[in-house]
Amino acid sequence: MGVLNSFISWFMKKRVHQIELFKKYPHEVQEEVRRKLLYSARNTVWGQQYDYADIKTADEFRQRVPVSTYEDLQPWIDRVMRGEQYVLWSSELKWFAKSSGTTNDRSKFIPVSQEALEDCHFKGGKDLLSIYCNLFPDTEIFNGKGLTIGGSHQISQLNNEAYYGDLSAVLMQNLPFWVDFIRTPELSVALMDNWEEKVEKIGLETIGQDVTNVSGVPTWTIILFKWILEHTGKSNIHEVWPNLEVYFHGGVSFTPYRDQFDVLVPGAKMNYLETYNASEGFFGIADKANSPDMLLMLDYGVYFEFIEPELMGGPFPPTKILGEVKLNTNYAVIISTNAGLWRYLIGDTIRFTNLEPYRFRITGRTKHFINAFGEEVIIDNAEYALHEACHATAASIRDYTAGPVFLTTSDKGGHEWLIEFENAPDDFERFVTILDESIRKVNSDYDAKRHKDLALVRPKVHAVPDNTFYNWLRMKGKLGGQNKVPRLANDRHILEAILKFVYE
Repeated sequence: MGVLNSFISWFMKKRVHQIELFKKYPHEVQEEVRRKLLYSARNTVWGQQYDYADIKTADEFRQRVPVSTYEDLQPWIDRVMRGEQYVLWSSELKWFAKSSGTTNDRSKFIPVSQEALEDCHFKGGKDLLSIYCNLFPDTEIFNGKGLTIGGSHQISQLNNEAYYGDLSAVLMQNLPFWVDFIRTPELSVALMDNWEEKVEKIGLETIGQDVTNVSGVPTWTIILFKWILEHTGKSNIHEVWPNLEVYFHGGVSFTPYRDQFDVLVPGAKMNYLETYNASEGFFGIADKANSPDMLLMLDYGVYFEFIEPELMGGPFPPTKILGEVKLNTNYAVIISTNAGLWRYLIGDTIRFTNLEPYRFRITGRTKHFINAFGEEVIIDNAEYALHEACHATAASIRDYTAGPVFLTTSDKGGHEWLIEFENAPDDFERFVTILDESIRKVNSDYDAKRHKDLALVRPKVHAVPDNTFYNWLRMKGKLGGQNKVPRLANDRHILEAILKFVYE
Protein backbone atom coordinates (compact mmCIF):
# COMPACT_ATOMS: atom_id res chain seq x y z
CA MET A 1 0.00 0.00 0.00
CA GLY A 2 1.45 3.39 -1.00
CA VAL A 3 2.32 6.04 1.58
CA LEU A 4 -0.29 8.49 0.21
CA ASN A 5 -2.94 5.79 0.16
CA SER A 6 -2.10 4.80 3.75
CA PHE A 7 -2.27 8.38 5.01
CA ILE A 8 -5.56 9.22 3.28
CA SER A 9 -7.13 5.95 4.43
CA TRP A 10 -6.10 6.67 8.05
CA PHE A 11 -7.46 10.21 7.82
CA MET A 12 -10.77 9.01 6.37
CA LYS A 13 -11.25 6.43 9.12
CA LYS A 14 -11.12 9.14 11.81
CA ARG A 15 -14.51 10.45 10.70
CA VAL A 16 -16.07 7.06 11.44
CA HIS A 17 -15.96 7.87 15.18
CA GLN A 18 -18.16 10.95 14.58
CA ILE A 19 -20.57 8.86 12.53
CA GLU A 20 -20.80 6.42 15.43
CA LEU A 21 -21.78 9.36 17.63
CA PHE A 22 -24.86 10.33 15.63
CA LYS A 23 -25.77 6.67 15.28
CA LYS A 24 -25.81 6.47 19.08
CA TYR A 25 -27.63 9.78 19.67
CA PRO A 26 -29.76 10.32 16.53
CA HIS A 27 -32.63 12.27 18.10
CA GLU A 28 -30.35 14.64 19.99
CA VAL A 29 -28.31 15.30 16.84
CA GLN A 30 -31.41 16.08 14.78
CA GLU A 31 -32.77 18.33 17.54
CA GLU A 32 -29.50 20.26 17.47
CA VAL A 33 -29.62 20.52 13.67
CA ARG A 34 -33.13 22.01 13.77
CA ARG A 35 -32.15 24.45 16.50
CA LYS A 36 -29.09 25.67 14.56
CA LEU A 37 -31.04 26.02 11.31
CA LEU A 38 -33.74 28.13 12.93
CA TYR A 39 -31.21 30.27 14.78
CA SER A 40 -29.18 30.89 11.61
CA ALA A 41 -32.26 31.89 9.59
CA ARG A 42 -34.10 33.89 12.25
CA ASN A 43 -33.32 37.25 10.63
CA THR A 44 -34.00 36.23 7.02
CA VAL A 45 -37.18 37.40 5.29
CA TRP A 46 -38.58 33.87 5.59
CA GLY A 47 -37.46 33.48 9.20
CA GLN A 48 -39.10 36.72 10.25
CA GLN A 49 -42.33 35.87 8.45
CA TYR A 50 -42.62 32.63 10.45
CA ASP A 51 -41.08 34.05 13.65
CA TYR A 52 -38.22 31.58 13.80
CA ALA A 53 -36.80 33.33 16.87
CA ASP A 54 -39.80 32.15 18.87
CA ILE A 55 -39.86 28.49 17.71
CA LYS A 56 -38.51 26.19 20.41
CA THR A 57 -39.86 22.69 19.72
CA ALA A 58 -40.44 20.29 16.86
CA ASP A 59 -44.20 20.63 17.32
CA GLU A 60 -44.04 24.43 17.11
CA PHE A 61 -42.01 24.11 13.90
CA ARG A 62 -44.57 21.71 12.41
CA GLN A 63 -47.50 23.90 13.44
CA ARG A 64 -46.10 27.21 12.25
CA VAL A 65 -44.16 26.52 9.03
CA PRO A 66 -46.04 24.99 6.07
CA VAL A 67 -44.82 22.01 4.07
CA SER A 68 -43.64 23.32 0.70
CA THR A 69 -43.25 21.99 -2.83
CA TYR A 70 -40.86 23.57 -5.29
CA GLU A 71 -43.76 25.52 -6.75
CA ASP A 72 -44.44 26.98 -3.30
CA LEU A 73 -40.82 28.04 -2.79
CA GLN A 74 -40.19 29.15 -6.37
CA PRO A 75 -41.18 32.83 -5.87
CA TRP A 76 -38.75 33.01 -2.95
CA ILE A 77 -35.99 31.30 -4.92
CA ASP A 78 -36.62 33.62 -7.87
CA ARG A 79 -35.97 36.61 -5.61
CA VAL A 80 -32.61 35.15 -4.65
CA MET A 81 -31.74 34.33 -8.26
CA ARG A 82 -32.38 37.98 -9.14
CA GLY A 83 -29.75 38.97 -6.58
CA GLU A 84 -31.72 39.61 -3.38
CA GLN A 85 -29.96 38.10 -0.38
CA TYR A 86 -30.96 36.86 3.08
CA VAL A 87 -34.38 35.84 1.81
CA LEU A 88 -34.26 32.14 2.67
CA TRP A 89 -30.84 31.71 4.24
CA SER A 90 -28.44 33.71 6.36
CA SER A 91 -25.38 33.64 4.08
CA GLU A 92 -25.10 34.80 0.48
CA LEU A 93 -26.53 32.42 -2.09
CA LYS A 94 -24.84 32.59 -5.49
CA TRP A 95 -24.89 28.96 -6.65
CA PHE A 96 -27.95 27.08 -7.92
CA ALA A 97 -28.15 23.42 -8.90
CA LYS A 98 -30.30 23.00 -12.00
CA SER A 99 -32.34 19.88 -11.48
CA SER A 100 -34.33 18.59 -14.44
CA GLY A 101 -34.92 15.10 -13.08
CA THR A 102 -37.34 13.37 -15.44
CA THR A 103 -38.40 14.35 -18.94
CA ASN A 104 -40.50 17.27 -17.75
CA ASP A 105 -39.57 20.50 -19.50
CA ARG A 106 -39.66 22.57 -16.32
CA SER A 107 -36.32 22.86 -14.52
CA LYS A 108 -35.83 23.46 -10.84
CA PHE A 109 -33.12 25.73 -9.48
CA ILE A 110 -32.08 24.54 -6.04
CA PRO A 111 -30.07 27.02 -3.93
CA VAL A 112 -26.65 25.75 -2.80
CA SER A 113 -25.11 27.73 0.05
CA GLN A 114 -21.50 27.61 1.14
CA GLU A 115 -22.67 25.72 4.23
CA ALA A 116 -24.46 23.17 2.05
CA LEU A 117 -21.32 22.72 -0.04
CA GLU A 118 -18.99 22.26 2.91
CA ASP A 119 -21.18 20.63 5.56
CA CYS A 120 -23.43 18.52 3.35
CA HIS A 121 -22.24 17.71 -0.19
CA PHE A 122 -18.48 17.67 0.39
CA LYS A 123 -18.86 16.11 3.82
CA GLY A 124 -21.00 13.40 2.25
CA GLY A 125 -18.33 12.69 -0.34
CA LYS A 126 -15.64 12.44 2.34
CA ASP A 127 -17.88 10.26 4.51
CA LEU A 128 -18.49 7.93 1.58
CA LEU A 129 -14.75 7.37 1.33
CA SER A 130 -14.41 7.14 5.13
CA ILE A 131 -17.09 4.45 5.34
CA TYR A 132 -15.53 2.57 2.44
CA CYS A 133 -12.07 2.67 4.04
CA ASN A 134 -13.57 1.42 7.30
CA LEU A 135 -15.34 -1.45 5.53
CA PHE A 136 -12.30 -2.36 3.47
CA PRO A 137 -9.19 -1.44 5.48
CA ASP A 138 -6.86 -2.89 2.82
CA THR A 139 -8.26 -0.64 0.10
CA GLU A 140 -5.84 0.91 -2.37
CA ILE A 141 -8.26 3.24 -4.14
CA PHE A 142 -6.07 6.28 -3.43
CA ASN A 143 -3.17 4.72 -5.32
CA GLY A 144 -5.12 5.39 -8.51
CA LYS A 145 -7.84 7.72 -9.76
CA GLY A 146 -11.55 8.05 -9.27
CA LEU A 147 -13.57 8.22 -12.48
CA THR A 148 -16.59 10.48 -12.08
CA ILE A 149 -19.31 10.36 -14.72
CA GLY A 150 -20.97 13.67 -13.92
CA GLY A 151 -23.67 15.92 -15.30
CA SER A 152 -23.81 17.81 -18.53
CA HIS A 153 -24.73 21.41 -17.77
CA GLN A 154 -21.67 23.56 -17.29
CA ILE A 155 -21.77 26.64 -15.13
CA SER A 156 -23.87 29.46 -16.56
CA GLN A 157 -24.19 32.99 -15.27
CA LEU A 158 -27.51 34.31 -14.01
CA ASN A 159 -26.19 37.76 -13.16
CA ASN A 160 -22.93 39.27 -11.96
CA GLU A 161 -23.13 37.38 -8.68
CA ALA A 162 -25.07 34.16 -9.40
CA TYR A 163 -24.38 30.94 -11.32
CA TYR A 164 -26.18 27.70 -12.08
CA GLY A 165 -25.46 24.25 -13.51
CA ASP A 166 -25.90 20.56 -12.81
CA LEU A 167 -25.11 19.71 -9.20
CA SER A 168 -21.97 17.90 -10.36
CA ALA A 169 -20.85 21.02 -12.21
CA VAL A 170 -21.45 23.21 -9.15
CA LEU A 171 -19.53 20.78 -6.95
CA MET A 172 -16.63 20.41 -9.37
CA GLN A 173 -16.38 24.19 -9.73
CA ASN A 174 -15.96 24.50 -5.95
CA LEU A 175 -13.76 21.50 -5.17
CA PRO A 176 -10.34 22.18 -3.63
CA PHE A 177 -7.50 22.07 -6.17
CA TRP A 178 -5.93 18.90 -4.74
CA VAL A 179 -8.95 16.77 -5.69
CA ASP A 180 -7.89 17.02 -9.34
CA PHE A 181 -4.88 14.86 -8.50
CA ILE A 182 -7.09 11.90 -7.57
CA ARG A 183 -9.99 12.24 -10.03
CA THR A 184 -10.53 11.88 -13.78
CA PRO A 185 -11.50 12.89 -16.51
CA GLU A 186 -10.32 16.44 -17.01
CA LEU A 187 -12.98 18.96 -15.96
CA SER A 188 -13.83 20.22 -19.46
CA VAL A 189 -14.56 16.63 -20.54
CA ALA A 190 -16.51 15.75 -17.39
CA LEU A 191 -18.92 18.63 -18.01
CA MET A 192 -19.47 18.25 -21.76
CA ASP A 193 -23.08 18.57 -22.94
CA ASN A 194 -22.88 16.19 -25.93
CA TRP A 195 -23.10 12.80 -24.25
CA GLU A 196 -22.17 10.73 -27.29
CA GLU A 197 -18.97 12.70 -27.76
CA LYS A 198 -18.48 12.84 -24.00
CA VAL A 199 -18.52 9.05 -23.59
CA GLU A 200 -15.89 8.70 -26.30
CA LYS A 201 -13.64 11.39 -24.80
CA ILE A 202 -13.94 9.98 -21.28
CA GLY A 203 -13.05 6.57 -22.65
CA LEU A 204 -10.04 7.78 -24.61
CA GLU A 205 -8.74 9.82 -21.66
CA THR A 206 -9.14 7.09 -19.04
CA ILE A 207 -8.25 3.85 -20.86
CA GLY A 208 -4.57 4.29 -20.04
CA GLN A 209 -5.07 5.47 -16.47
CA ASP A 210 -5.14 3.46 -13.25
CA VAL A 211 -8.81 3.81 -12.35
CA THR A 212 -9.57 2.32 -8.94
CA ASN A 213 -13.09 3.62 -8.32
CA VAL A 214 -16.01 4.80 -10.45
CA SER A 215 -18.96 7.04 -9.53
CA GLY A 216 -22.02 7.73 -11.65
CA VAL A 217 -25.51 6.79 -12.77
CA PRO A 218 -25.67 3.10 -13.84
CA THR A 219 -27.06 3.72 -17.33
CA TRP A 220 -24.21 5.98 -18.45
CA THR A 221 -21.60 3.89 -16.66
CA ILE A 222 -22.70 0.80 -18.61
CA ILE A 223 -22.61 2.74 -21.89
CA LEU A 224 -19.06 3.93 -21.10
CA PHE A 225 -17.88 0.44 -20.09
CA LYS A 226 -19.25 -1.07 -23.29
CA TRP A 227 -17.59 1.64 -25.40
CA ILE A 228 -14.26 0.94 -23.69
CA LEU A 229 -14.54 -2.82 -24.25
CA GLU A 230 -15.45 -2.35 -27.91
CA HIS A 231 -12.58 0.12 -28.40
CA THR A 232 -9.96 -2.02 -26.63
CA GLY A 233 -11.15 -5.49 -27.62
CA LYS A 234 -10.97 -6.59 -23.98
CA SER A 235 -13.50 -9.02 -22.55
CA ASN A 236 -14.15 -7.21 -19.26
CA ILE A 237 -13.32 -3.96 -17.50
CA HIS A 238 -10.78 -5.53 -15.13
CA GLU A 239 -8.60 -6.22 -18.15
CA VAL A 240 -8.56 -2.46 -18.75
CA TRP A 241 -8.42 -1.30 -15.12
CA PRO A 242 -7.00 -4.22 -13.09
CA ASN A 243 -7.11 -2.23 -9.83
CA LEU A 244 -10.76 -1.18 -10.09
CA GLU A 245 -12.36 -2.18 -6.78
CA VAL A 246 -15.55 -0.18 -6.17
CA TYR A 247 -18.48 1.43 -7.91
CA PHE A 248 -20.29 4.21 -6.02
CA HIS A 249 -23.78 4.55 -7.44
CA GLY A 250 -27.00 6.44 -6.82
CA GLY A 251 -29.79 8.32 -8.53
CA VAL A 252 -31.77 5.26 -9.64
CA SER A 253 -32.27 1.74 -8.33
CA PHE A 254 -29.26 -0.47 -9.00
CA THR A 255 -31.29 -3.70 -8.98
CA PRO A 256 -32.06 -3.85 -12.74
CA TYR A 257 -28.41 -3.21 -13.61
CA ARG A 258 -26.55 -5.49 -11.20
CA ASP A 259 -26.48 -8.50 -13.55
CA GLN A 260 -24.97 -6.38 -16.33
CA PHE A 261 -22.24 -5.12 -13.99
CA ASP A 262 -21.45 -8.69 -12.98
CA VAL A 263 -20.78 -9.45 -16.65
CA LEU A 264 -18.87 -6.24 -17.40
CA VAL A 265 -16.83 -6.33 -14.17
CA PRO A 266 -16.73 -9.99 -13.09
CA GLY A 267 -15.12 -11.31 -9.96
CA ALA A 268 -15.45 -11.05 -6.20
CA LYS A 269 -13.01 -8.15 -5.83
CA MET A 270 -15.55 -5.60 -7.12
CA ASN A 271 -17.53 -3.77 -4.42
CA TYR A 272 -20.67 -1.66 -4.68
CA LEU A 273 -21.80 1.16 -2.39
CA GLU A 274 -25.05 3.07 -2.83
CA THR A 275 -25.52 6.74 -2.01
CA TYR A 276 -28.54 9.03 -1.77
CA ASN A 277 -27.25 12.31 -3.12
CA ALA A 278 -29.57 14.87 -4.70
CA SER A 279 -29.44 18.53 -5.71
CA GLU A 280 -31.12 19.33 -2.39
CA GLY A 281 -28.53 17.54 -0.28
CA PHE A 282 -26.58 14.40 0.56
CA PHE A 283 -28.80 12.16 2.66
CA GLY A 284 -27.63 8.56 2.81
CA ILE A 285 -24.68 6.20 2.42
CA ALA A 286 -24.59 2.41 2.50
CA ASP A 287 -22.46 1.60 5.55
CA LYS A 288 -22.50 -2.17 5.13
CA ALA A 289 -20.58 -3.97 2.39
CA ASN A 290 -22.61 -4.58 -0.78
CA SER A 291 -25.91 -3.85 0.97
CA PRO A 292 -28.82 -1.82 -0.46
CA ASP A 293 -29.59 -0.39 2.99
CA MET A 294 -28.30 3.15 3.53
CA LEU A 295 -27.46 4.94 6.76
CA LEU A 296 -29.40 8.20 7.16
CA MET A 297 -26.73 10.90 7.60
CA LEU A 298 -27.93 13.08 10.44
CA ASP A 299 -25.27 15.76 10.94
CA TYR A 300 -25.13 17.44 7.51
CA GLY A 301 -27.26 20.47 8.36
CA VAL A 302 -30.43 18.73 7.14
CA TYR A 303 -33.46 18.27 9.42
CA PHE A 304 -35.73 15.37 8.43
CA GLU A 305 -39.46 14.81 8.64
CA PHE A 306 -41.51 12.04 7.10
CA ILE A 307 -45.11 11.51 6.04
CA GLU A 308 -47.08 8.59 4.68
CA PRO A 309 -47.93 9.55 1.06
CA GLU A 310 -51.64 8.93 1.49
CA LEU A 311 -51.72 11.58 4.24
CA MET A 312 -50.15 14.31 2.13
CA GLY A 313 -52.23 17.34 1.34
CA GLY A 314 -52.59 20.85 2.68
CA PRO A 315 -49.87 22.98 4.26
CA PHE A 316 -49.82 21.20 7.64
CA PRO A 317 -50.09 17.43 7.12
CA PRO A 318 -49.32 15.07 10.05
CA THR A 319 -45.58 14.58 9.62
CA LYS A 320 -43.35 12.43 11.81
CA ILE A 321 -39.91 13.28 13.14
CA LEU A 322 -37.19 10.67 13.31
CA GLY A 323 -38.20 9.21 16.66
CA GLU A 324 -41.76 8.62 15.47
CA VAL A 325 -41.16 6.57 12.30
CA LYS A 326 -41.88 2.85 12.01
CA LEU A 327 -40.20 0.01 10.17
CA ASN A 328 -41.30 -1.01 6.67
CA THR A 329 -43.71 1.90 6.20
CA ASN A 330 -43.55 3.97 3.03
CA TYR A 331 -42.70 7.62 3.81
CA ALA A 332 -42.30 10.73 1.70
CA VAL A 333 -39.24 12.72 2.79
CA ILE A 334 -39.49 16.35 3.94
CA ILE A 335 -36.30 18.34 4.58
CA SER A 336 -35.19 21.66 6.03
CA THR A 337 -31.65 22.54 4.99
CA ASN A 338 -28.68 24.84 5.45
CA ALA A 339 -29.39 26.31 2.01
CA GLY A 340 -32.85 27.67 2.86
CA LEU A 341 -35.22 24.88 1.85
CA TRP A 342 -37.88 24.84 4.57
CA ARG A 343 -40.09 21.78 5.16
CA TYR A 344 -39.49 20.97 1.53
CA LEU A 345 -41.17 17.91 0.01
CA ILE A 346 -38.27 16.47 -1.92
CA GLY A 347 -40.40 14.03 -3.93
CA ASP A 348 -38.72 10.78 -2.89
CA THR A 349 -40.19 7.98 -0.79
CA ILE A 350 -38.26 5.66 1.51
CA ARG A 351 -38.89 2.91 4.03
CA PHE A 352 -36.82 2.25 7.11
CA THR A 353 -35.26 -1.20 7.34
CA ASN A 354 -33.62 -0.54 10.73
CA LEU A 355 -34.16 1.97 13.54
CA GLU A 356 -30.96 1.46 15.56
CA PRO A 357 -29.26 2.98 13.65
CA TYR A 358 -31.60 4.50 11.08
CA ARG A 359 -31.11 2.65 7.79
CA PHE A 360 -33.45 2.88 4.83
CA ARG A 361 -34.08 2.05 1.19
CA ILE A 362 -35.45 4.36 -1.48
CA THR A 363 -38.82 3.07 -2.64
CA GLY A 364 -39.71 5.58 -5.35
CA ARG A 365 -41.07 9.01 -6.00
CA THR A 366 -44.21 10.67 -4.69
CA LYS A 367 -45.26 11.29 -8.29
CA HIS A 368 -43.88 8.08 -9.82
CA PHE A 369 -46.37 5.32 -9.14
CA ILE A 370 -49.37 3.67 -10.75
CA ASN A 371 -52.58 4.08 -8.81
CA ALA A 372 -55.25 4.25 -11.49
CA PHE A 373 -57.35 1.57 -9.76
CA GLY A 374 -56.31 1.88 -6.11
CA GLU A 375 -53.42 -0.57 -6.60
CA GLU A 376 -50.68 1.90 -5.47
CA VAL A 377 -47.80 0.18 -7.28
CA ILE A 378 -44.54 1.93 -6.35
CA ILE A 379 -41.08 1.64 -7.85
CA ASP A 380 -39.96 -0.69 -5.08
CA ASN A 381 -42.65 -3.18 -6.18
CA ALA A 382 -41.67 -2.84 -9.83
CA GLU A 383 -37.94 -3.28 -9.20
CA TYR A 384 -38.52 -6.42 -7.13
CA ALA A 385 -40.80 -7.94 -9.76
CA LEU A 386 -38.41 -7.18 -12.62
CA HIS A 387 -35.54 -8.73 -10.69
CA GLU A 388 -37.55 -11.90 -10.08
CA ALA A 389 -38.67 -12.15 -13.70
CA CYS A 390 -35.16 -11.53 -15.04
CA HIS A 391 -33.62 -14.07 -12.67
CA ALA A 392 -36.11 -16.75 -13.66
CA THR A 393 -35.73 -16.26 -17.42
CA ALA A 394 -32.00 -15.39 -17.74
CA ALA A 395 -32.90 -11.87 -18.82
CA SER A 396 -31.45 -8.46 -18.06
CA ILE A 397 -32.85 -5.02 -18.82
CA ARG A 398 -31.47 -1.64 -19.81
CA ASP A 399 -34.50 0.52 -19.14
CA TYR A 400 -38.25 0.47 -18.72
CA THR A 401 -41.37 2.49 -18.11
CA ALA A 402 -44.91 1.50 -17.22
CA GLY A 403 -48.32 3.08 -16.90
CA PRO A 404 -52.03 2.27 -16.71
CA VAL A 405 -54.41 0.93 -19.32
CA PHE A 406 -57.63 2.63 -18.33
CA LEU A 407 -61.01 0.96 -18.03
CA THR A 408 -63.44 1.32 -20.91
CA THR A 409 -67.05 0.32 -21.26
CA SER A 410 -65.98 -2.95 -22.86
CA ASP A 411 -62.51 -3.66 -21.42
CA LYS A 412 -61.01 -3.98 -17.98
CA GLY A 413 -58.00 -2.00 -16.88
CA GLY A 414 -54.41 -3.08 -16.51
CA HIS A 415 -50.79 -2.03 -16.73
CA GLU A 416 -48.68 -1.61 -19.84
CA TRP A 417 -44.89 -1.95 -19.80
CA LEU A 418 -42.21 -0.91 -22.27
CA ILE A 419 -38.99 -2.82 -21.54
CA GLU A 420 -35.68 -2.54 -23.35
CA PHE A 421 -33.79 -5.78 -22.74
CA GLU A 422 -30.04 -6.16 -22.60
CA ASN A 423 -30.60 -9.92 -22.80
CA ALA A 424 -34.05 -11.08 -23.87
CA PRO A 425 -35.89 -13.61 -21.69
CA ASP A 426 -35.58 -17.24 -22.68
CA ASP A 427 -39.36 -17.44 -22.34
CA PHE A 428 -41.12 -14.11 -22.83
CA GLU A 429 -44.56 -15.27 -21.65
CA ARG A 430 -43.03 -16.71 -18.51
CA PHE A 431 -41.26 -13.40 -17.92
CA VAL A 432 -44.62 -11.57 -18.04
CA THR A 433 -46.23 -14.15 -15.75
CA ILE A 434 -43.52 -13.87 -13.12
CA LEU A 435 -43.53 -10.06 -13.37
CA ASP A 436 -47.27 -10.10 -12.64
CA GLU A 437 -47.07 -12.74 -9.90
CA SER A 438 -44.20 -10.96 -8.16
CA ILE A 439 -46.08 -7.67 -7.93
CA ARG A 440 -49.05 -9.59 -6.53
CA LYS A 441 -46.75 -11.13 -3.94
CA VAL A 442 -45.53 -7.78 -2.54
CA ASN A 443 -48.60 -5.59 -3.12
CA SER A 444 -51.89 -6.80 -1.63
CA ASP A 445 -53.95 -4.05 -3.30
CA TYR A 446 -52.69 -5.07 -6.74
CA ASP A 447 -53.25 -8.73 -5.87
CA ALA A 448 -56.84 -8.10 -4.82
CA LYS A 449 -57.64 -6.34 -8.08
CA ARG A 450 -55.89 -9.02 -10.15
CA HIS A 451 -57.84 -11.81 -8.42
CA LYS A 452 -59.77 -13.57 -11.19
CA ASP A 453 -59.11 -10.49 -13.35
CA LEU A 454 -61.58 -8.65 -11.14
CA ALA A 455 -60.44 -5.13 -11.96
CA LEU A 456 -57.03 -5.59 -13.57
CA VAL A 457 -56.01 -8.01 -16.29
CA ARG A 458 -52.59 -9.51 -16.94
CA PRO A 459 -50.06 -6.77 -17.80
CA LYS A 460 -49.27 -6.01 -21.41
CA VAL A 461 -45.52 -5.96 -22.02
CA HIS A 462 -43.68 -4.64 -25.09
CA ALA A 463 -40.06 -5.56 -25.73
CA VAL A 464 -38.89 -2.39 -27.47
CA PRO A 465 -35.84 -2.27 -29.79
CA ASP A 466 -32.30 -1.62 -28.63
CA ASN A 467 -31.52 2.00 -27.72
CA THR A 468 -35.19 3.03 -27.73
CA PHE A 469 -34.93 5.07 -24.52
CA TYR A 470 -31.57 6.54 -25.46
CA ASN A 471 -32.77 7.61 -28.91
CA TRP A 472 -36.05 8.97 -27.57
CA LEU A 473 -34.24 11.11 -24.99
CA ARG A 474 -31.83 12.27 -27.69
CA MET A 475 -34.75 13.23 -29.95
CA LYS A 476 -36.19 15.22 -27.05
CA GLY A 477 -32.82 16.93 -26.46
CA LYS A 478 -32.76 15.34 -22.99
CA LEU A 479 -29.58 13.27 -22.98
CA GLY A 480 -27.64 13.77 -19.77
CA GLY A 481 -26.90 12.40 -16.34
CA GLN A 482 -29.95 13.90 -14.63
CA ASN A 483 -32.48 13.23 -17.39
CA LYS A 484 -34.33 9.95 -17.25
CA VAL A 485 -37.65 8.51 -18.28
CA PRO A 486 -40.02 8.02 -15.32
CA ARG A 487 -40.13 4.36 -14.32
CA LEU A 488 -43.81 4.52 -13.41
CA ALA A 489 -46.46 7.05 -14.32
CA ASN A 490 -50.11 7.39 -13.37
CA ASP A 491 -51.02 8.52 -16.87
CA ARG A 492 -50.18 7.41 -20.41
CA HIS A 493 -48.32 10.48 -21.70
CA ILE A 494 -44.85 8.93 -21.70
CA LEU A 495 -46.11 5.52 -22.80
CA GLU A 496 -47.94 6.95 -25.78
CA ALA A 497 -45.04 9.17 -26.79
CA ILE A 498 -42.51 6.31 -26.80
CA LEU A 499 -44.91 3.89 -28.50
CA LYS A 500 -45.45 6.48 -31.22
CA PHE A 501 -41.69 7.01 -31.52
CA VAL A 502 -41.07 3.26 -31.90
CA TYR A 503 -43.93 2.16 -34.09
CA GLU A 504 -44.75 5.10 -36.35
